[in-house]
Amino acid sequence: MEREHFDDIVIGTGQAGKPLAIELAGKGRHTAIIEKGAVGGTCVNVGCTPTKTMVASARNAWLARRGAEFGVKTGDVTVSMEQVRARKRAIVHSFSAGGKKSLETTKNLELIRGTARFLEARTLQIELQDGSIRELVAKRIFINTGNKTLIPPIPGLNKIRYLDSTSIMELEEVPERLVVLGGGYIGLEFGQMFRRFGSEVVILQRGSQLLMREDEDIAEEVTSILREDGLDVRLNSDVKAVEQSDEGGIRVLFVKDGINHFVEGSHLLVAVGRTPNTKELDLPSAGIVTDSRGAIRVNEQLETSVAGVYALGDVKGGPAFTHIAYDDYRILRSNLLEGGRRTTNDRVLPYTVFIDPQLARVGISEREALASNLPVRIQRMKMSHVAMALERDEARGLMKVIVHKETGHILGFAVVGAEGGELMSTVQVAMMGNLPYTTLRDAVFTHPSFAESLNNIFTLLDAA
Repeated sequence: MEREHFDDIVIGTGQAGKPLAIELAGKGRHTAIIEKGAVGGTCVNVGCTPTKTMVASARNAWLARRGAEFGVKTGDVTVSMEQVRARKRAIVHSFSAGGKKSLETTKNLELIRGTARFLEARTLQIELQDGSIRELVAKRIFINTGNKTLIPPIPGLNKIRYLDSTSIMELEEVPERLVVLGGGYIGLEFGQMFRRFGSEVVILQRGSQLLMREDEDIAEEVTSILREDGLDVRLNSDVKAVEQSDEGGIRVLFVKDGINHFVEGSHLLVAVGRTPNTKELDLPSAGIVTDSRGAIRVNEQLETSVAGVYALGDVKGGPAFTHIAYDDYRILRSNLLEGGRRTTNDRVLPYTVFIDPQLARVGISEREALASNLPVRIQRMKMSHVAMALERDEARGLMKVIVHKETGHILGFAVVGAEGGELMSTVQVAMMGNLPYTTLRDAVFTHPSFAESLNNIFTLLDAA
């Protein structure tokens, strides 16, 4: 078969791959971008965009039920999953179609629909959607294939119908009783969402706390809020088997404190983690090194073990957030097209978990600070001390700051609170500018606002 030659090939149209391909082609480079599924990758099609549209629907249901607390009288609140799904699909289609159009109309760029695998370094075989084959060679290849749901080897799981983070968004009706395996970001977002839609929800978490990467006090605050919302959160629950129940639902066997327990539900969501999409790529044929989980190993400039081959986004492991993938694109744009020398070592990485109230964090945790023997000062403050939170009757949660004792620089910030992601971003900007905490302590913020709570917590730090 005659091999076709390109300057650059991008595998995957996610939030790193799509803009990178357009940028490369815009510089006059003969570029191909390969996509086996819908354009836009995980974020647009099955991740950020659809889940946040559904989170918004769930929040509106919650607010409607609380109307009387604000003097607003409503009738019975019901949820139409058909309409929730239709709204979600419409927004996803709009985003994906827009991305597809931008790729198809970019000069020097060819969108190829098919599945890629390496034949050797910088040589790919593409199985097209019609079954035909193309072989492509490029000077540089960029891998942006993302990740997918990790399915654990639980006995009986392959014999029942279960949901993952994609299929649960296609349900036609609200589950009567949803059992969630996993107490991480995905499990908690869907768990609270479907509780607000009207499901009974049980969360089974193997560890001693939810959100194992967070400090214990932050995780405890989240757990308390979810339980207050009616979720049945069971910690230290090690799932051993699943089976079909007599009523046509599912039954989960788990061990807690050395004792066998059962929980039954109408639906089961598997949300114990994600795994990189690397198996189909046949990376060993190219000599590309991965870790034990299949994530592609890269250096600080995102190059793999093979010169001229790069990996971006979730496929390289580490925190799986869209904004990280997009910054990966910006690093390569700077270094390969603009003569820059950017690395992954110099960036401050924030994240927000879209439970309600939101959990957001930037910088190091208290646990990490203590493990590193850093000289730090730590201050906590309940959101009930924030005027705007009280006025909106959304005063659940807390915030925590970690400040270097000698320099006064902010090393970390975490918040469980209304608009937590936006509040965290304010602190992030201060950290990026190497501002001392006193700048936020003394800033004149709008009253009433959530931002002015930063005056309060840093003033408390001084008083401690």
